[in-house]
Amino acid sequence: MTGADGASTLTLDRPDRANALDSDLVEALHGALDDLERSAPRFVLLAAEGRNFCAGFDFSGFEEASVAELCWRFVRIEQLLQRLAHAPWPVAALVQGPAYGAGADLVVACQDSSAAGAARFRMPGWKFGLALGTRRLIARAGAAAAHDFLAQARTIDAAEARALGLVRREHAPGDEARAVATMREAASALAPGAARRLAAITVHDTRAQDMASLVESLTDGDLKARIRGFRAG
Repeated sequence: MTGADGASTLTLDRPDRANALDSDLVEALHGALDDLERSAPRFVLLAAEGRNFCAGFDFSGFEEASVAELCWRFVRIEQLLQRLAHAPWPVAALVQGPAYGAGADLVVACQDSSAAGAARFRMPGWKFGLALGTRRLIARAGAAAAHDFLAQARTIDAAEARALGLVRREHAPGDEARAVATMREAASALAPGAARRLAAITVHDTRAQDMASLVESLTDGDLKARIRGFRAG
């Protein structure tokens, strides 16, 4: 997984489902992070196959799933986001297309990111009362801007996402290699030990609060009814 140059790539590979996060994909990403922790890469790129970066939580079959199963799936996504945000090595996202819901949260969890012109971002989770990734977005965009973006559940393009702080950079179509090279160069500006210490200081650790907020939001009333209403609306 880690090349001779110390760089690794994690690829979302469900293009037929817009790279939506089902249980298998989430667990595969956890497993890949386990492997990376053993190999100690210098740089990790999060990329995706197909036209979409990630459509977020895969709601397929949610009616047949138990509430406990749905809650556990959201918890595992939050744990994944926390692992990316607090990884001991730089993680950058290359966003080639739409990133919605938990897909946008994946981008925000990365230390660096570059979005193509086709990228679009939307975080509609609060439309069914889901507190996922909120504090990480606040850390990027500020409380007022994050509140408005989440409450309105607007779809924004790469330029507005950059202005909001959701992504760090933009790249032109066909310029992915240069975008990755720029992010790798930024990641190597400091020695690994110094980079880890700086990240530990500058990335505010809200993991316990984030998980508590998520669990509280999942258990507030009938979760499946809320999801049903969101999807119908």
